Amino acid sequence: MTDQEARSVLRNIPPLLSPDLLYVLRAMGHGDMIAIVDANFPAEGLGPRCLRADGANASALLQAVLTVMPLDTYCDDPAICMQVVDAPQTTPEAVADFQQIINTVADAPRAIQSLERFAFYTKAKTAFAVVQTGERRLYGNILLTKGVIG
Repeated sequence: MTDQEARSVLRNIPPLLSPDLLYVLRAMGHGDMIAIVDANFPAEGLGPRCLRADGANASALLQAVLTVMPLDTYCDDPAICMQVVDAPQTTPEAVADFQQIINTVADAPRAIQSLERFAFYTKAKTAFAVVQTGERRLYGNILLTKGVIG
């Protein structure tokens, strides 16, 4: 390893967390939201800062984020996904995967809540940032509310 490589490596930081994403996660305060969204999501025009993670799927990015960011324990819905249009009780494959990741990685696991499609867009507009992944599974979108590190 060269001296330059040694200076650029951090321990215990998942490589999917880019410098820009690490900055955003650190800059977020308690109660701020971040959206991790799929490749079909209208992220660029939504309003909040948009980061790209085209080479990652949403599940891998969710797992990486949850290794460094706690979920909020003071709100009822620290993890929110988009409901399937015309089938709101359906759990998409991506959402089932998200729940399993939250259950195993989050320091305070909670059940994912869901919102109707346009209500999800409205809530996502208030996010601190949006991370658009290369996720190709439909409904591979999740809003996370940052908690407190005690």
